[in-house]
Amino acid sequence: MNRTSSAISSLRRVFSHPAAWFTLSLSVAIVSPVGAQITVTELQSPYSFVNDPLEKSYYISSVNGEAETADNNGFITKLNTNGKLLNLKFIQGGKDDVTLHAPKGMALVEHVLYVADLDTLRGFDTTTGKPVMALTIRSRTASQAETSQVFLSDVTFDGKGYLYCSDQKANTIYRFDLATQAFSVLVTDRALAGPSGLAVHPKSGQIIAVSWEKGKISEVSPEGVVTELFSNGFFSNRFQNLRGVDFDRWGNMYVSDFTTGKVWRMSWDKRFQVIAEFLPSPGDLSIDRANNLILVPYELAHAAEMNGLETPTSAKSKQEKRTLADYGFIPPPPKPAPEGPDKK
Repeated sequence: MNRTSSAISSLRRVFSHPAAWFTLSLSVAIVSPVGAQITVTELQSPYSFVNDPLEKSYYISSVNGEAETADNNGFITKLNTNGKLLNLKFIQGGKDDVTLHAPKGMALVEHVLYVADLDTLRGFDTTTGKPVMALTIRSRTASQAETSQVFLSDVTFDGKGYLYCSDQKANTIYRFDLATQAFSVLVTDRALAGPSGLAVHPKSGQIIAVSWEKGKISEVSPEGVVTELFSNGFFSNRFQNLRGVDFDRWGNMYVSDFTTGKVWRMSWDKRFQVIAEFLPSPGDLSIDRANNLILVPYELAHAAEMNGLETPTSAKSKQEKRTLADYGFIPPPPKPAPEGPDKK
């Protein structure tokens, strides 16, 4: 049996036994834009998985312990342009003057990797791994009498000089000005319902926040106005605890539901589709738009995975079965030769 036949056979077994999705997916080697389906193991409670479009590399953050404890043992893994492991602990708390407690969401701006770490936004050089900045957020209570604890969950870049960080517990989104190195509160609103993952819409520039507490998706303007985009209805409970959100090059939105083990895609016409399920705790996912790959960490499985995404131009009708080629795993079949006179 060749590789393609073996992959198809394995996928059929997955659909026959859904609970075995993750176990089987780890063992199937399928051709994709980076050479193969890539799985990274030996992680410790991985939270976020991002790509660097400049250096064409990848980074995975591992909490490695309690998510709210300043134990200085978190680490960040670096992969090369082909998704192969370069350094499991490229950046490691407690080593080489690095402080890194429980790294969660990440964002890249030029050659700096920004990491949400408890109450601090940290920056690391993507070439050396050395720290280049650390700014702690001091949040005041309503009475301004005492400082309340900040727990950052994600960070995203708007491409215009600002980073945005979410504080899931405080229902707050902060704005960080890269030019002045100053933080400000963009919005504090209970309607955010525990903003876990953040992304900037590639076309509108609006901030998209997904909710951990109520499974809703909100849009936040640069002025801090919160608008609900999607939420669970009285008769439907589509989402539970959303963790990650990002967009592909065509503007389709992807969200991960940590509790239900699903990854959803919302198309431009606002239709939702489950593209993967029975996943073990999918975390703060992201999309490598250049290579059309989805990057998903699995917190409870201590692993992460990248896979090819379906392209809209190859979409087929509901009656026509999809193949691995539709998802970029194998080359598409050759087109038939144009009809003409028979050669003798």
